[in-house]
Amino acid sequence: MTDSRICIALDFQNKAEVKEFLEKFNDEKLYVKVGMELFYGEGIEIIKMIKEMGHNIFLDLKLHDIPNTVKSAMKQLAKLEVDMVNVHASGSIAMMKAAIEGLEAGKTGDKRPLCIAVTCLTSLDQEVLDNELLINDTLENVVLKWATNAKEAGLDGVVCSPLESKVIHDNLGMEFITVTPGIRLADDSVNDQKRVTTPAMARELTSSYIVVGRTITGSADPYATYKKVYQDFQG
Repeated sequence: MTDSRICIALDFQNKAEVKEFLEKFNDEKLYVKVGMELFYGEGIEIIKMIKEMGHNIFLDLKLHDIPNTVKSAMKQLAKLEVDMVNVHASGSIAMMKAAIEGLEAGKTGDKRPLCIAVTCLTSLDQEVLDNELLINDTLENVVLKWATNAKEAGLDGVVCSPLESKVIHDNLGMEFITVTPGIRLADDSVNDQKRVTTPAMARELTSSYIVVGRTITGSADPYATYKKVYQDFQG
């Protein structure tokens, strides 16, 4: 199993593009993130292919529904033998508990996939919380509350901005993992994300895992860029 704590977001259109990209890494064992676009386009075949290539998978589908539906869905996802899955923390403690129950029921071995909860997406900021979602508290307080709910529900950690990782670890312990997107090298564009940091900053902010997409996948030399990100984050 790879010891990398860098999840490469496979933001590709199809299986052929993913295979071509992963082959650039030779025998390097990666942790990759399969999101909605790729999974909905290719289905379980993309999971099988990546697993056959020896990589770990964070299946990023962000389940959010009534508890029973999430439980049933997680039971199915556990059978895919992915390494990490997620839900939306805003779906309630009951829904998150149901997710764990589903994973336990569907696991194929002794160990279920890690389950984490999305707190506030990195495309959100305080203005959106105040004016669109009518959540009348600070973004940091909302993230910490939803993370606390996730831990109470028995989840392994949360998805959050690196900027919120330290306060989560200070309050909930270092064993409660933080998976942090919004990672860019210093000279990259931030695109559609508002709360971003560099890999080195994420390390200082105690991120457990970082999610890196276009910085690596859009690079002229993805392997070299991955190694730079790896060195900056994991040392």
